[in-house]
Amino acid sequence: MSSATPAASLNAARRTRELAGLADGSRVDVLVVGLGATGAGAALDAATRGLTVAAVDAHDLAFGTSRWSSKLIHGGLRYLASGQLDVAHESAVERGVLMERTAPHLVRAQPFVLPLTPLVSRGQAALARAGFRAGDLLRAAARTSRTTLPAPRTLSAVETRHMAPALRTTGLRGGLLSWDGRLTDDARLVTAIARTAAAHGARILTRTRALTLTGSGARVRDELTGEELDIRARTVINATGVWAGGLVDDIRLRPSRGTHLVLRSEGLGSLSAGLHIPIPGESNRFVLVLPQGDGRVYVGLTDEPVDGGIPDVPDVPETDIGFLLDVLGSALDVPVGRADVVGAFAGLRPLLDTSGTGDPGRTADISRKHAVLTSPDGVVTVVGGKLTTYRRMAEDAVDAAVTAHALAAGPCRTTATPLVGAARPSTLAALDAPARLVRRYGTEAPDVHALGLADAALARPVVPGHPVTGAELLWAVRHEGALDESDLLDRRTRIGLVPHDREAARTAAAEALGRCGGAAVGGRA
Repeated sequence: MSSATPAASLNAARRTRELAGLADGSRVDVLVVGLGATGAGAALDAATRGLTVAAVDAHDLAFGTSRWSSKLIHGGLRYLASGQLDVAHESAVERGVLMERTAPHLVRAQPFVLPLTPLVSRGQAALARAGFRAGDLLRAAARTSRTTLPAPRTLSAVETRHMAPALRTTGLRGGLLSWDGRLTDDARLVTAIARTAAAHGARILTRTRALTLTGSGARVRDELTGEELDIRARTVINATGVWAGGLVDDIRLRPSRGTHLVLRSEGLGSLSAGLHIPIPGESNRFVLVLPQGDGRVYVGLTDEPVDGGIPDVPDVPETDIGFLLDVLGSALDVPVGRADVVGAFAGLRPLLDTSGTGDPGRTADISRKHAVLTSPDGVVTVVGGKLTTYRRMAEDAVDAAVTAHALAAGPCRTTATPLVGAARPSTLAALDAPARLVRRYGTEAPDVHALGLADAALARPVVPGHPVTGAELLWAVRHEGALDESDLLDRRTRIGLVPHDREAARTAAAEALGRCGGAAVGGRA
């Protein structure tokens, strides 16, 4: 798909038109509440089965947990180590689907180095080496090509330092090289899923808050105008993640907080691979160092239980920052202190509480397996899981909805439905556009690039030292459903992860909205 397919374009005019179309009382087959990865995935799954679909979110695409991940598409190694064989295999299969069929433009192979420092015993190194070999067997069992994900291997100390010059040399015995899937941007994945659903006829409605849910629809409020209306549906899917219990009774979750730091790349030297840095005292947990290719590096992540209310945007406690810096400092030769942290973000995992006590122990030990629950009045709720398995979660939710309400629907088609911008690697490599744009927009990259060729002002980066251009902001307003400054800076691009950069880009965001006749409709997020 490209910009020549209007059905894939989301914008303010389309939103207004489609919301008005629902106000006449007509009924859709499926109403999805929540437009993170799973909700957008459910909208796409239902639409490709031939069902009529409306999908709403109180905020924006990827507003919640789906934009706060590590930007990785995991193959399930951690779950294999903890004996969750079904979750591990499911993760490996879904990773292969994304990398080879549905989103090869957004997901590519990421090398990781586990440095063998004095803090990693020879026994731990042997265990990690065996784990990486087991992960490679998972890849083979999922039928993911060796070309897509190379084999793990052992590195010499020289090779390890070459890939990660910032590592401490004292006592460095070498490293273990492994591969996993890496997203260009998690929020961009959600945008692509939602736009693909729209191209198949789904009505994608952001800034539309569900006030109450029943098995036959929802009362919603247009957050831009304050007007309320009823959306009638044959079935309702609640995909609101950590907020699911606020709309459906008897949903017990134990959210956990995952925190990441944002550092400037120059502070860590030239990283050609990510790093796995073992957490002291933990046999199967690591701090990840993730170079982004845009002048930034993410360092994460924590796994801490969250008590009390669920905020729209989680705060990052100083304890999390200190913990990550301490682990990072255990392996690096360069000092990284609090002043080097230019940004931070935290996401809440919607983990299902299956203990019956409300206190099953550490959230790090709770299974990442998802669950699909149907309430007495017929609302289907999908919770748990993780970003990698969003497609399978969506499939299971739609299966449950179709079965519960005897809907006339075809089989799931999303394992072979390419997302907007997807193409074979050879096709992507031949596109006449910068490689960075191809990694973010796929086959639409030449159209984004053309905006800058037609107007030099749009070709310039909107923030010094960051590659996002004015053309990308304009494209987001015209085709990706961005309605305000926050949509542009915090989700369609990730400029806003660094507060200083966000402030510097506000003028460019306002100009992009102004070119399309828009105006800011919300604040920061």
